[in-house]
Amino acid sequence: MRYLALATDYDATLAWHGVASDASIDALKQLRASGRKAILVTGRELGDLFEVFPHPELFDRVIAENGALLYRPETREQKPLGEPPPSALVDELRARGVQPLSVGSSIIATSHPHESTVVRTIRDLGLEHQVIFNKGSVMILPPGVNKGTGLSAALDELSLSTHNAVGVGDAENDHAFLSVCECGVAVADALPTLKERADYVTSGGEGAGVVEVVDMLLKDDLHSLESRLTRHDHLLGTAKDGREVRLRAYGASVLVAGPSGSGKSMTTMGILEGFSESGYQYCLIDPEGDYGSLGGAVTLGSIDRAPTPDEIMQLLQRPNQCVVVNLTGLPLADRPGFFGGLLPRIQELRANTGRPHWIVVDEAHHLLPTGLAAAPQTVPAQLYGTMLVTLDPAHVAPAALAPVDVVIAAGSKPWETIGAFAGALGIAAPLMDFDPADSAQDHTGGVWAWSRSSGVPPIQLYPRQPRTEHLRHRRKYAEGDLGEERSFFFRGPEGRLNLRAQNLLLFMQMAEGVDEETWTYHLRRGDYSEWFRKRIKDPDLAEEAEQIEHDSALSARESRTRILNSVRDRYTAPA
Repeated sequence: MRYLALATDYDATLAWHGVASDASIDALKQLRASGRKAILVTGRELGDLFEVFPHPELFDRVIAENGALLYRPETREQKPLGEPPPSALVDELRARGVQPLSVGSSIIATSHPHESTVVRTIRDLGLEHQVIFNKGSVMILPPGVNKGTGLSAALDELSLSTHNAVGVGDAENDHAFLSVCECGVAVADALPTLKERADYVTSGGEGAGVVEVVDMLLKDDLHSLESRLTRHDHLLGTAKDGREVRLRAYGASVLVAGPSGSGKSMTTMGILEGFSESGYQYCLIDPEGDYGSLGGAVTLGSIDRAPTPDEIMQLLQRPNQCVVVNLTGLPLADRPGFFGGLLPRIQELRANTGRPHWIVVDEAHHLLPTGLAAAPQTVPAQLYGTMLVTLDPAHVAPAALAPVDVVIAAGSKPWETIGAFAGALGIAAPLMDFDPADSAQDHTGGVWAWSRSSGVPPIQLYPRQPRTEHLRHRRKYAEGDLGEERSFFFRGPEGRLNLRAQNLLLFMQMAEGVDEETWTYHLRRGDYSEWFRKRIKDPDLAEEAEQIEHDSALSARESRTRILNSVRDRYTAPA
């Protein structure tokens, strides 16, 4: 399910003239029977609420006093979410004849026409308290407290995200909590300004609006409203004509593909930053330790220690915590099996909480290779909210590619990448308006994006650039096992040697020990710069090495010293 919680206002939303109808109460019971949570968000004080609504047990949490008090019906515990009302403010309001005047745990409430007196009193006392209106009611609250902050606190206690909640309201003070919900609903008789900003307006009012929303939840989990929720779409980038290209925040499955150095990692980071900034939780499986610098995420695992599934799942229990799972501490051969065992647990968490909203799999050709016999069982057919990142779609299991709707192709030959994706699934590749002579994307970071469901050909766009600099994991290249295919082999002119350097530290140790003939043989062939560029993926280091390789005036000893110093400065020197 997408929507795990319904948050509703009380007066003129769930109830009419203070009374909740039998139909409204039945709807709440049906909602909770479906496994969803119900949260009441009201401006009333608790005692006042209980006088008119004796069924608080129908809700998992009650947010009272316009966001300032959290109530747990099951245990009858109260938790203030704001500071107590200043006695000086209460006394002065009474002295100035403000009546009626009600004082709660944090809220002070009165009514029109006392708003001017309230504002002047707050100003005269030098307080920061805010004034919030609810039709004829005037509420005074501590700074930063509103229905939105109260709802967020309730959802956090329930391990749910605001992106898995639908909110229903009718008045000015409901703007705050409707705006934080994934779907904000105004009832038919709500204030015009609230209806203008709502994602959906019910056909019924006077309590019938909440019944209508519950019916829609039970019918299709509000899927029928999907086209209205564009305010949550993520910015992918800008097309050549200047228009913004956006990605659906929920339900999409994305493939980012292209050769090494094509910009797919930077594109991925830009998207992930957008997820984090918007409060969407992601879990990134990072086999090679390339994403340790992502802001807003906690990285589990390192070269020295593999993460455990239990600690990953424990961290994902926090609704707003994004997680990077670094698998460099696992042998290469063990990584697909680890991921295969972790994915069902993540899917179980999703079933219970709707999170993580996105599952991101880097090096998907390794974790979900074409030869993976268990791929159809490992990857659910309706897997949503996924992003696969790979060098070549042809090397990814078709079962993993099948749910993909948006393909982002990086590099100078995007038609080959999109064609490989189409070929893997046995579908026709789209026509592309691509001029191979136009190599602008090689210099500007442009990519091509294709939405299969849109019926529109792929378009070129310039992806959102991440604010976080993409720092490669220095320790991975310095100390980790890069695998045989990415290792450097000192063989010498006649192939007498077979010394494998599986990382940069071993490369430096072996380079210092090999004879001058072997060192010079690889130097003149350009093997060092090629390894740095293609296997270490460090073009700057490769360029430095290439200049040294082409300097024939240098002795073997001098060239060796310079190249090793370049490596040492970049990867083993203190930060």
